[in-house]
Amino acid sequence: MKNGLILFGVALFLTCGSILVAQEGHVMHQKLSVKRAIAVIIATRGGSVSGVVKFEEVEKGLHVVADLTGLKNGKHGFHIHEFGDISSGDGSSAGGHFNPMQMPHSMPTDKHRHAGDMGNITADENGNAHLDYIDPVMKLNGKYSIIGHAVIIHAGEDDFKTQPTGNSGAREGYGVVGIAK
Repeated sequence: MKNGLILFGVALFLTCGSILVAQEGHVMHQKLSVKRAIAVIIATRGGSVSGVVKFEEVEKGLHVVADLTGLKNGKHGFHIHEFGDISSGDGSSAGGHFNPMQMPHSMPTDKHRHAGDMGNITADENGNAHLDYIDPVMKLNGKYSIIGHAVIIHAGEDDFKTQPTGNSGAREGYGVVGIAK
């Protein structure tokens, strides 16, 4: 026992869709198949948004269910961003929209769009928002996986035209997509 930890001589490292197992100087690559993911949303500095976004692999794509509170009444841009870095306080460290295939910004129903374009989530007069849809583009596994990327909720509505962001304003809430049970 060293510094209160028991050392076993085995280390696990999660990489894009795989686990690297290092044991006694040997590295083995084991395939990891992610079926579910979750992002716990917290408010950015000055924001008040919180909630949960769940992702589950289904036959026709990725089932996305979001439940958020603390929003202003109306529509809010809702995107996956390129980095899972939410250390900046204002969400800027998460970078731009997740766009690994170099597509234009568009609606989530369009064939040619950012992989991270989830459209808008609409809050009621109490600031609560619920979204439930199947996304045909986003993935939990492989080269274009959203695992480790940030979910961002914006202050304003995504207009689906302005490139590359949809002109949806400041980042009011964020969370990192992680593997779920």
